[in-house]
Amino acid sequence: MQKELILNLKKEISKKIIGQEEMVDKILISLLTGNHILLEGLPGLAKSLTVNTVAETLGLKFSRIQFTPDLLPSDIIGTEIYNEKTGEFHIKKGPIFANIILADEINRAPAKVQSALLEAMQEKQVTIANVTYKLEQPFMVLATQNPIEQDGTYSLPEAQQDRFIMKVKVEYPSKTEERTILDLLTGTENFDEINIEEILNKDNIAELKKIIREIHIDEKLKDYILNIVFKTREESSYISYGASPRATIAIVLASKANAFLNSREFVIPEDIKRVIYDVLRHRIALTYEAEAEGKTVENIIEEIMEGVELP
Repeated sequence: MQKELILNLKKEISKKIIGQEEMVDKILISLLTGNHILLEGLPGLAKSLTVNTVAETLGLKFSRIQFTPDLLPSDIIGTEIYNEKTGEFHIKKGPIFANIILADEINRAPAKVQSALLEAMQEKQVTIANVTYKLEQPFMVLATQNPIEQDGTYSLPEAQQDRFIMKVKVEYPSKTEERTILDLLTGTENFDEINIEEILNKDNIAELKKIIREIHIDEKLKDYILNIVFKTREESSYISYGASPRATIAIVLASKANAFLNSREFVIPEDIKRVIYDVLRHRIALTYEAEAEGKTVENIIEEIMEGVELP
């Protein structure tokens, strides 16, 4: 039954999203583990469209926030407004009060906005005028950022990056996929009129989360994950600082979710390899020496994995 749900979900998403299976799977992994995800890619690679389409299939409240340098925390979480007629203040809630938040070009907002978002991501709550409001579950932030445009952007704080279970690099489609996209968007059918049906709801998602938690992972595989994460913390001329304990937890949960998407009740090494780069790439900081030698985070992760014995 669960397998059929996931197949139907992916089929519905594919009505508008051609290719990008990797991005779709990683978004579903984040959703089904109750986490947030950061999508990094060039403009025009359907990042925002994918998030929007996934939201349509879930029957959840969706909100899109365009991040800009002049954005204020109150533009996201809401503010206290004075009513002249009644002489009273009332709370106007912001777009953060939704289930799925598309934080478009998240690195264009300054630190004060990022700090307001951080409370929502970590605590699943926001504070307005000294009153704390719990956010409705499920709550998920899907953020996008452009890797090449640096003018008018702000680096995300390390603490905030750590709250994203994965940072996924979105690649160009293949020539065959792009031809299909071309036909879809320039053909006789109106793309905007393509109907996306609701496949999952809050109850389904809550049930699937429980199933994923119960997926078995062998103790030896847990040790394998720990050995990799601890390698990132060893003194190195290439690594400034390594991954936090959140990384260890994230790899296990993401591996379980990947096993679930592949209709298995247990984790295998391939599940770990499928998610580990996305989990670690934003949690390892390189030294100037590494950058001077042209080393990338992916190079470092690959070298670490080659040095850790697979059980």
